[in-house]
Amino acid sequence: MLTLTKPGPPAVRRRGRAALLGTGLAALLLLGSAVHLTQGTASVDALDVLRLLFRGASGDTTAVVVESRLPRLLSALLVGAALGVAGSVLQSVSRNILASPDTLAVNAGAHLSVVAVAAFGVSLPLLGAAGVAFAGGLAAAVFVLALSGTGGTGIVRLVLAGTAIALALISVTQVLLLLYAQETRGLFAWGEGSLEQNGLAGVRTLGPLVGLALAALLGLARRLDLVHVGDDHARTLGVHVGRVRFAAIGLAVLLAAAAVTLAGPIGFVGLAAPALARLLAPVVPGLHRHAALIPFSAALGAVLLLGADVLLRAIISPQRALEVPTGVVTTILGAIFLIVLARTARITSATAEPPAAGARSGVSAIRYRVVLVVLALATVGVAVGAVLLGDAKLLLGDVVNWLSGQAGPLVTGVLDTRVPRVVAALLAGAALALGGALTQAVARNPLAEPGMIGVVGGAGLGAVTVITLVSGVGFWTLTGAAGLGAALAMAVVFAVAARGGFTSERLVLIGFGVHAATQAVVTLLITLSDPWNETKALTWLGGSTYGRTLTHLVPMALVLVLTAPVLVRMRRELDLLALDDETPRVLGVPVVRSRLLLLTCAVLLTGAAVAGIGVLTFVGLVAPHAARAIVGSRHSRLLPAAALLGAILVCVADTVGRTVIAPGQLPAGLMTAIIGAPYFVWLLYRHRRGSALSR
Repeated sequence: MLTLTKPGPPAVRRRGRAALLGTGLAALLLLGSAVHLTQGTASVDALDVLRLLFRGASGDTTAVVVESRLPRLLSALLVGAALGVAGSVLQSVSRNILASPDTLAVNAGAHLSVVAVAAFGVSLPLLGAAGVAFAGGLAAAVFVLALSGTGGTGIVRLVLAGTAIALALISVTQVLLLLYAQETRGLFAWGEGSLEQNGLAGVRTLGPLVGLALAALLGLARRLDLVHVGDDHARTLGVHVGRVRFAAIGLAVLLAAAAVTLAGPIGFVGLAAPALARLLAPVVPGLHRHAALIPFSAALGAVLLLGADVLLRAIISPQRALEVPTGVVTTILGAIFLIVLARTARITSATAEPPAAGARSGVSAIRYRVVLVVLALATVGVAVGAVLLGDAKLLLGDVVNWLSGQAGPLVTGVLDTRVPRVVAALLAGAALALGGALTQAVARNPLAEPGMIGVVGGAGLGAVTVITLVSGVGFWTLTGAAGLGAALAMAVVFAVAARGGFTSERLVLIGFGVHAATQAVVTLLITLSDPWNETKALTWLGGSTYGRTLTHLVPMALVLVLTAPVLVRMRRELDLLALDDETPRVLGVPVVRSRLLLLTCAVLLTGAAVAGIGVLTFVGLVAPHAARAIVGSRHSRLLPAAALLGAILVCVADTVGRTVIAPGQLPAGLMTAIIGAPYFVWLLYRHRRGSALSR
């Protein structure tokens, strides 16, 4: 009996902790709101705000606060709360702490649908735009969840599927922004997440919609508790799991779509806010229940977004703060949070199996030679076609005359600019493919290509930093900066992954965080240095061969020539390192030194390619996988085949990009993402199907 009367004090303490957390969040929101209202280009301090509350402020102060600062503040609170709740519900229904509007590609799908409507000249009211965003976001979320599953074991698969689909959707969005620059003017900065508002109309229109969705989710709170525990348990208690899950996903996507419509896609708030709430659950008992989790996630989301906006405007000048999207800051902070989370995330053995893409154990020597000859001929054919096609169509005779110095000025001018571009695409494709194959072998992870683990992003950040900070920078300095950025990014990723337990999946998650952070910093640098040239930013971030000359080819050719003998010499070590750590040690291979040398080669190859034609993703992933499927996993055969396939992929992407809308042009990187993402999705589908069959 005594034991029944004693739990009183702990219950009081538990309620006290929840109240303390709620009071702390409310205080942060009030303090942050007060500071937020005093930040801006006009001189309005805290006393002016207080006078406004007591109706003693001047007309100018009232106009500034009501028409400019209050809408921005309310949109931050509304968007943060909506994203926090959306992420919380998506994590519950997928039983995956890394589920969010970003990782499920909801933001990218909603963004694409809004841009597509604007690009084709359709003008919609705000609620209509929210409906279009909802349709795009829901389609993307359902597709990603269908690939990753909702069993809670596919953490890496969910992130990779969402990332691949988001990259493809973002690439299509950027294509539309480039093709319809006039119709979509202003959507580039909005596409990075901007809280800038013109009046209170947006908040007034979408606020009630967000409130209704929140109320509906609170009504589902009890059922969500049961679904989060397990499908069988929920069914036993009479819950229709399918209906609850579909309704919850629909409401979460509606919240994310409203946030995108109001402020554009703002990254990582939907991931970090509910994850923080779940991390606090052991300290604040009862927080794991959705009746408490949903409102606390909303409050944490509002605090995070408001804090990011206050931080942004405190660090840089108020005028510059108007040009920098708040989503850039949230992405950087969220990427850091993701890296920390990835170190503690529980990785199951089921997710450790990489997609094999039907890899062969080996082919006969005759078949390998035939395949290699076919690939070489295909490379030559693609290169010839790339030289002939473009805004001006040429014939083989024109090329022969140009080679013999007998071509006219028009043909000479076209080929003088086109041939270096074709060679640049071939060299960059080969370099990225080899870099990807080396990274995958050393990390023993077929998903660890330089783009997915942040190395390409690091190289791009190094190059953009030099371009924006140093005027008239030379090409070789640019190449060195790209290589240094790639090396630093790889060092950070591998160091952090090693400290948290060097598993392949952890490496990919940390690399994804580094990649997102570098992309956000690149956007920040370009926005601060040249905010009005959106085309320049999109072209660089998309990876383009435009304007390449023979000088730009030298680093890529030099790195390929220097690394080729090393790779030929170490082809057997690569096979052994791809197995495990013990086998190469037993056979006398210096594991650490070999890894360091091979990773150095991968960094040099990636850095040279990025310096040559900009940021390209998926090439280092797709080409080695395709080569492994064709010739097997022996690196003496895989590396030449991967290099040829990478060259073909980038050359075809570049040719398509500068031919289909000639005289307009699309960056090669956008085309490789559009081509590579479906292949990557197919790999994940095969992986999931293979895992299901093996159970």
